[in-house]
Amino acid sequence: MELFSNNLDKISTVIILLAMSLYLRILLQIVGQSWIKTIAHTSTLLLLPILTYVITSVISGNIALSLGMVGALSIVRFRNPVRSPLELSVYFGAITMGIAASVSLKWLILFIGAVTMVSIVLYLSNKIYLKLFKKPFFTTSFSEGNVMSTLTVISKSELNELNSNEALTSKTINNEQTTYVLASTDFKKLQHLETLIQSNKQVISSQLNK
Repeated sequence: MELFSNNLDKISTVIILLAMSLYLRILLQIVGQSWIKTIAHTSTLLLLPILTYVITSVISGNIALSLGMVGALSIVRFRNPVRSPLELSVYFGAITMGIAASVSLKWLILFIGAVTMVSIVLYLSNKIYLKLFKKPFFTTSFSEGNVMSTLTVISKSELNELNSNEALTSKTINNEQTTYVLASTDFKKLQHLETLIQSNKQVISSQLNK
């Protein structure tokens, strides 16, 4: 009991870090980052800030131990390529959370607040732009860790139901034909959309790939 009572501040910091990591994981899922749903990515995001906090707390004020830790960590190699710049930023952010918590909780709160604001602004910008201009503000990348299903539609003219669809990634008008390419991590959503447009006489063909 004495061990816990003497380290209540450290225990509370670890709990706060865990809560913040869980919040960040939920936020990433809300903005459509499906790669975070895997157990490996979720576990890494939850544990990395705590590991960084413990390491930073242990080596703080001890130069010899700091140099030894740098030498030990320098031989660690990750052979799996990072598929997304955002994925790399998330892990750097997790490390930053641990370092910030070891210095002051106010830096941790400031960091999480900044991440939340950026996520909200980008998410709403895409929604508003899509509503105003009938096309997405950001293009969908197939190399960012998300497994995408695609729907390709060729029509005689433009289709309003596709012009304003949030899954739209490209629209090409050529030889009096319009080609739409839609991508989503939700296969059933694209399947339902294909069913809806098949009754439209302007549709020449549609191809759904899982």
